[in-house]
Amino acid sequence: MDKKKILETVKRENVKFVEMQFMDIFGGVKTVSIPASHLERAIDEGVLFDGSSIVGYATVEESDLRAHPDLNTFLIFPWTDDKIKTGRLICDIYESDGKRFHGDPRYILERWMNKAEDMGYTYNIGPEFEFFLFKLDENGIPTVIPDDSGGYFDLMPLDRAEKVRKECNLYFEDMGFKVETSHHEVASGQHEIDLRYCDAMTMADQILTLKHCIKTVAMLNGLHATFMPKPIAGVNGTGMHVHQSLFGHDGNNRFYDEDNDEGISDMMRYYLGGLMNYAGDMCGVLASTVNSYKRLIPGYEAPVYISWSHLNRSVLARIPDGRGKGTRIEIRNPDPAGNPYLQFAVLLGAGLKGIENNIEPPEQTTCDLFSLTREERTKLGVNSLPANLGHALSVMEDSSFMKEILGEHTFKHYLHKKRDEWNEYRQQVTDWEIRKYLHRL
Repeated sequence: MDKKKILETVKRENVKFVEMQFMDIFGGVKTVSIPASHLERAIDEGVLFDGSSIVGYATVEESDLRAHPDLNTFLIFPWTDDKIKTGRLICDIYESDGKRFHGDPRYILERWMNKAEDMGYTYNIGPEFEFFLFKLDENGIPTVIPDDSGGYFDLMPLDRAEKVRKECNLYFEDMGFKVETSHHEVASGQHEIDLRYCDAMTMADQILTLKHCIKTVAMLNGLHATFMPKPIAGVNGTGMHVHQSLFGHDGNNRFYDEDNDEGISDMMRYYLGGLMNYAGDMCGVLASTVNSYKRLIPGYEAPVYISWSHLNRSVLARIPDGRGKGTRIEIRNPDPAGNPYLQFAVLLGAGLKGIENNIEPPEQTTCDLFSLTREERTKLGVNSLPANLGHALSVMEDSSFMKEILGEHTFKHYLHKKRDEWNEYRQQVTDWEIRKYLHRL
């Protein structure tokens, strides 16, 4: 889209406000609302803001940043009515001298997608996006009580949770997103919406809006939506399995090789080798919160070990059925609490490193890894993912790969802020500890 077409659409559709949006380094959506009458100036000049107030962006002495909208991201929120009809534009961040801000997560993904483009590839992503819907208490405060008692693929009566999911599907299609499927997940109150694959930048932009839409529609139906990876102990957590592939400029999937017995190309094998090689390094971004590692434990179909397979769901990476354009790698440890721009950037960077350096993946694992002893896994050469956020940050801190992918600015700020989060958690005394130790010790 261009400026003229956007301004004509805003006038024709009687849009009252436009949200200028971007993400902090942890995936928090930041928004500046402007009246539609100021949109032309915002397009021409951008919107000035204090970068030191955005997590991981800038220090006080380098705080002036400017958000310039990407005009191709314009859309109208279909859940807003005529009185407050609202559009949105996702922004790229610039420094005061007019240069792109290297700490902008969107720019980090853009740089690595440009590298893939220079190598002849388009990086495509298809995430499985999960979330929980919980009841509110009498004061409107979110609880961890699911609004339904359904299970995997259950067909439920049209209750509030089902209504939320279906309304979201309709809104996504109104905004031009292509919904593949949606269904109830394993745990009570847990749901999944899958968007059709597209290039990683478009998908990260869609996830920014998808999260906002789901939370808004849930609230309008008297529920609370959360993307917290493990809100309830003892049940399945919320992940965001990421399906990825590289397409050539001719539109063909470079992961597919019809002459190979398994239908996968050497390039795909090397890409997978990169994912396996840097799996531990990436974990602090793919599973970015203290709570993420409450999900990554044995027994709940969440990955714990650095391994891959064609069918085995106890592994980190899986090559699902489907060849031709459907040939892809599914990585299973990311969750929706993180920043999708950074998550997709590190996955792409790892895969490209694998291709550049002909990194061979380990032998695939066909057995149930959760049933093996530590000695048996060691014998197979299967290593573990980091066990908690502190461990993941230590691995990341020693990784020249992660520093290269994120850039020195974001690498330094990310580690500093996440270390604060981990140290704050370590100081907590939980109810479990009181119950376990107070009377015994």
